[in-house]
Amino acid sequence: MVNITAASLPSRLGLTNWRQNIIYIGFVGIFMFFSITLGHKGFLDINNLLNIVRQTAPIAIMAVAMTYVLAAGEIDLSIGAVAGLASVTTAMSMDIGGVPLGIFAGVVTGIAVGAINGVISTRIGIPTFLTTLAMMGIAKGTSMWISGTKAVPILSDGYNWFFGGGYIGPLPVLLFWMLIVATVGHIVLRKTTFGRWVLATGGSETAARYSGVNTRNIKFKVLVISSLAAAAAGMLYAGRFQTGRFQLGEGDELSVIAAAVLGGTSLFGGKGTVVGSIMGALMIGLINNGLILAGLEFSQQLIARGAIIILAVAISQNRKTF
Repeated sequence: MVNITAASLPSRLGLTNWRQNIIYIGFVGIFMFFSITLGHKGFLDINNLLNIVRQTAPIAIMAVAMTYVLAAGEIDLSIGAVAGLASVTTAMSMDIGGVPLGIFAGVVTGIAVGAINGVISTRIGIPTFLTTLAMMGIAKGTSMWISGTKAVPILSDGYNWFFGGGYIGPLPVLLFWMLIVATVGHIVLRKTTFGRWVLATGGSETAARYSGVNTRNIKFKVLVISSLAAAAAGMLYAGRFQTGRFQLGEGDELSVIAAAVLGGTSLFGGKGTVVGSIMGALMIGLINNGLILAGLEFSQQLIARGAIIILAVAISQNRKTF
């Protein structure tokens, strides 16, 4: 008589691999569904598919950084607002000192916000949920204040081409930005000591500390990385739309978190996959594009996005259980 324990049953039934590959199965299923139902509306048109990539790239870049934050057992709710703030500081600084000063201002914006989040969370001890929630309002309010709620145009064709608006052959520059960030993020998380320390910190902070890992320093660094990625996304938004606006990145934190969790990163820490987060971002972009082609109103799209968040949390909890 074969003895099948409760722990081994999911593995024997193949459920473990199914859960690990749910993002890829879901992506293919959704793509096929929209191909059949929306093919006549141009869903499979190459320009539409490339447009999905352009719209998704900033989300994917932020999702890579969010993978590190969640894997370390933390969360960053300010990431969308920081993108908008960075787009404004970049555009305004470019008016004063040209492209170099604009890029410098955008990068400094990300580092400064991340450092503030990190200090408050790791030194003062306020949970990142509250810290970054407050920073979301501060970043948005600051961008509205310094810009007077007006769009700040960017007149540099070189900047606009390099940061989101250009093409290399038929492929948008944003695709290459996404691939570069994804490659670096994956290698660092999987192949370096820092990546192992991030996963160890989220898996068991106490055990990581006893193993000699400076967990406060790790959490500080992932929060800086998150804000820096948000600033990069804001600069790409600014280049694509040729303007800096406080609205850019608004609401992106929901899509970014959903992308990371759908891709296999645990909300409970200790587990993260950059490749999965990229696929999660592409899936959300695919869904958003399909909903638009299907003729749904913006309010209905928001409902669908919220449902994705719930689904992501449910999948994360089930993965932890199994």
